Amino acid sequence: MLRFVEIGWQMGCIGHSRVSLRIFGDALRPVEITLLLGCEATQAAYKGEEIHGRSTGQVRIARTGSWHLQAERREPEDLNGQIEEILGKLTADLDVWADIGQRYRVDLFCGLFMATSNDGMSLTPASLLALGQRGIELALDIYDAGDNR
Repeated sequence: MLRFVEIGWQMGCIGHSRVSLRIFGDALRPVEITLLLGCEATQAAYKGEEIHGRSTGQVRIARTGSWHLQAERREPEDLNGQIEEILGKLTADLDVWADIGQRYRVDLFCGLFMATSNDGMSLTPASLLALGQRGIELALDIYDAGDNR
């Protein structure tokens, strides 16, 4: 008789996550993206606009147009929840997403900050499908437990 034994091992949870939907393009007009998606950006800039650093106050010039929508930081990590938070604020019209994706670079930038040396996480099929239907590239930056946060 064949028996399956549950090992009971689970990987540690990622300590916290930060997630932002980003749209970039030289001709990008943030006000147009806001109208198309139905939500104000957390941060936006026109190409050539002066951008003032939040923490440093340093001024830089935007090399391209950008539109960002940031989710609330989650501790422990909840990437699926952050994807739902962001996409829940935006249009579900896939034709709008296709238009934006043809004209601009679109990604979901995720900062994953490990709490230990062997943390992990997973994405649900629903999250992966939602990103794929909208043509949103998933970009992951993973920081080990020793990195500054």
